[in-house]
Amino acid sequence: MAELTPEQAGRIGVLMGGDSRERDISLRSGSGVLQALQDNGFDAVTIDPDTDLITQLRDEKVQVAFNILHGGKGEDGTIQGVLEMAGIPYTGSGVLGSALAMNKIQTKRILQSAGISTPPFYAVDPEETVGKQCRFVANSLRLPAVCKPADEGSSIGVSIVRHPEELVGAVEALLEKYGSALVEKFIDGPEVTVGVLGTGENVRALPVLELRPTREFYDYEAKYTKGMTEFIIPAELEEPAYVMAQQAAIRAHKLLGCHGWSRVDMHIDKDGVAQVHEVNSVPGMTPLSDVPAEAKAAGMTYEQLVLEILQSAFERPA
Repeated sequence: MAELTPEQAGRIGVLMGGDSRERDISLRSGSGVLQALQDNGFDAVTIDPDTDLITQLRDEKVQVAFNILHGGKGEDGTIQGVLEMAGIPYTGSGVLGSALAMNKIQTKRILQSAGISTPPFYAVDPEETVGKQCRFVANSLRLPAVCKPADEGSSIGVSIVRHPEELVGAVEALLEKYGSALVEKFIDGPEVTVGVLGTGENVRALPVLELRPTREFYDYEAKYTKGMTEFIIPAELEEPAYVMAQQAAIRAHKLLGCHGWSRVDMHIDKDGVAQVHEVNSVPGMTPLSDVPAEAKAAGMTYEQLVLEILQSAFERPA
């Protein structure tokens, strides 16, 4: 479709905040999106979802939702289902794509089934003995390994375990706090991320971004503290690895049924193979976030990025 005008879009509700552990980041992302829309003449209002989102949307006379909720109900298909029921167009992936991308275990199983490389992993069964499972993991995956919740973003709860005696404690802590635990083989190589943008034949990968944090890995603090991570764009990779990273990102995006935009995180192993960790269906849009930096490297302004994401709400497949 032609470039969306404020009149065509109508009133836009920027969904931000929410009740997930990523609330603060969502508020920061949402502030940027709201400002970009208003600066371009769009009628945009803030919606911080409560238990009666439909009433909130109707009270504000919202005609399209720009979803910038990170984690929790905003990214797992729940709010997408509410918007579907309300008949309100919205940005980002649909119910199924959101749910699949939010669950790292299911994402990795789907990637494996399609032949997309992903680090070897073990999904901890909370109903089985943790010690027994950890012994199996230490012997099969070999340490170091990365322990993480199955359904959190922003590197929340992520740790690197280098010694067998640390593994049980790390897994038990994840189960107690998050209810799930995924143990993944640590990949010693460049950490990169690739944004995917567009719909239909216009789906494309943004430039590959290499992340060089000052901390042990790209954790929550490194992501959201200025000066703690160096962005290398384009990533300093051999051309075959660079191309593979972009191709893997597009394949993963499509395979999970994502729509409009996403961000695919991966490491490049010693053989130059892109090992995909996860797909983020609502990436950050803060001044320190990856996708805006990648879009800038591709020649797009922050406002152009916001407007293309908004337009995708009206380009959802029937």
